Amino acid sequence: MELINQTWSLLKKEILLEWRSKYAFNGVLLYVVSTVFVCYISFNLTPGFEGSSGYPVAWNVLFWIIMLFASVNAIAKSFMQESKSRLLYYYTIASPQAIILSKTIYNVLLMSLLSILALLIYEVFFTKTLGDPLFYFLSVLLGAISFSTVFTMISAIASKAGNNGTLMAILSFPVIIPVILVLIHLSKNAMDGLDRSVNYSNIGVLCLINVIVIATSLLLFPYLWRD
Repeated sequence: MELINQTWSLLKKEILLEWRSKYAFNGVLLYVVSTVFVCYISFNLTPGFEGSSGYPVAWNVLFWIIMLFASVNAIAKSFMQESKSRLLYYYTIASPQAIILSKTIYNVLLMSLLSILALLIYEVFFTKTLGDPLFYFLSVLLGAISFSTVFTMISAIASKAGNNGTLMAILSFPVIIPVILVLIHLSKNAMDGLDRSVNYSNIGVLCLINVIVIATSLLLFPYLWRD
């Protein structure tokens, strides 16, 4: 019960700080809108391109590339932006499990909201009919959760290594590549309107990756926190 109370208090603090500054939300939303618009203009100016409704594979892959970099911009600074004095204060009032859980839940909420808005913006420019809109929406939410759990854990590790951005890129690469491949395959099936049963294995893989990452975070972060 104490862990739940601490996690809830820290989560409310994260939401309140973001509500006051809106730094991460506005910055990433601006990035998504501008990137989608630039891609739309570039595609329509390319000779031989069929317009915004053509090349569904490129449409789908481009969306996940944009969301990947948006996730990095939104989540990478989860721990890096915290000052040493604030981290020391957290050390005295909360357990390390509560801190990593609150950061993960906050990033999941933030990325879920941004992903939904990004999908709506993407649909405005790239008007491609989805074969199974509900399942594509589900894949977007799963992608937001997966990006959040992975980058939160990597951000925590990198923050204890001198905020080394290069280290974060190296550590996240072997984890995020399988996630991206599964998400592209899952969302492409949803775009084609295939039977939902063919996607259950992909959903299971994503859920398993998230469980492993969260469990690893809970086990590893207390040791990092002591340093």
